[in-house]
Amino acid sequence: MSEVYEIRDPIYGFITFDEWEKDIIAHPVFQRLRRIRQLALTEMVYPGATHTRLEHSLGVMHLATKMYDAIIRDDENKRLLKEKLQYKEAGSERDRHLVRLSALLHDVGQPCFSHASEDLFENNPLTGKAYKHEDYTVELIKGPLREVIENHNLNKNNFKITSDEISALIQGNPSILGKKIFWKVIISSQLDADRADYLFRDSLHTGVKYGLYDLDRLLVTITLGKDPETDDIVLGVKEGGWHVAESLITARYQTFSQVYFHKTRRAYDIMLQQFLVEIIKKLPPPTKLDEFLELDDYAVWHMMRESNSSYWAKSILKRSHLRKIHETKDVPVQKDIENNNETEKATKIIKLLDSKNIWYREDCAKGVWYKLNNEESDKEIWIISKERTSSPLSQYSRIVKSLSDSRQTRIYVKPQDEKEAKSII
Repeated sequence: MSEVYEIRDPIYGFITFDEWEKDIIAHPVFQRLRRIRQLALTEMVYPGATHTRLEHSLGVMHLATKMYDAIIRDDENKRLLKEKLQYKEAGSERDRHLVRLSALLHDVGQPCFSHASEDLFENNPLTGKAYKHEDYTVELIKGPLREVIENHNLNKNNFKITSDEISALIQGNPSILGKKIFWKVIISSQLDADRADYLFRDSLHTGVKYGLYDLDRLLVTITLGKDPETDDIVLGVKEGGWHVAESLITARYQTFSQVYFHKTRRAYDIMLQQFLVEIIKKLPPPTKLDEFLELDDYAVWHMMRESNSSYWAKSILKRSHLRKIHETKDVPVQKDIENNNETEKATKIIKLLDSKNIWYREDCAKGVWYKLNNEESDKEIWIISKERTSSPLSQYSRIVKSLSDSRQTRIYVKPQDEKEAKSII
């Protein structure tokens, strides 16, 4: 029997893990997440937002396990898994560990200050598109983490889970996992453990109530059904609990609009990006993992303190942030959309600022709160009847169906230019 370890968590009370997971958590690649803020410089606006990617990753592992266990406990779910995925109950413990490790390691490739620095990723020469943090995650799992994953006695003697399998579940690669790729829905979907954890965790640390929803009800009602078009097995929520799915989406909408898109929080993202461009230009690519791993939040803070000439470093350290001089409506009225009024107004302001040689930054905060089934990416959250037939959440919830995407544009200037900028516009 493997010894069970536990750690206190502000949301779940205790999170438990075994010896194998303990050694993975202790690995320097994972411990680096202690030095990566979950919400970049959000603490400049919400002082409590000092939590890290390590805390979040432990929480996602815990919550993904809760979701997996809730599904497996149900006899009808087990029948569906056996029928559709040739699921064998004897292998459920192996799948459980695969899900746990994928959830635990899903963020190990996060760059310094998390999403705030993702604009600095280089282009992948194979795709011509910018790298994503998932690319770094996969390389770290297959590289420096491979030894502690594959050669741990608990794994070698019991599960024989490979780094490639964990990477495949995070990436969504069926060529390695086959039908087991289904479990990716717990790691990445519109009803995943990642979103479910960060909504609670970010709300707790920022001190707001927007991201709260009934987690206990979600875990009781999460279940499996059949896709009405393909007859594939899908993850969803029991019909009697569809309101908890609705609350998860509205919580996400409110958290994004009130916290992540906060005007001052966005200003600090811009300032941080400007400093990073000055100092490092681009983040090291996945082919230079040693350089990437060295570049955590602590290293960047040190660079700021050591910088004698950077306007951006001095401004961040003094908390002298950019000033908003213009913003569009979160949900523009139809007349403005038809007449292109907001775009024309922003264009005129930019021309005026250019004519006076005033530095500015146009910032577009985009938010897609919920993706409908007519879109190419994530499927809707399924609402599942007693007969295991599935219908999209938008057929039940008028609120979710009416949620439109957000595209709010703001124009920022340096604080010393605020008065002049406002006077000319």
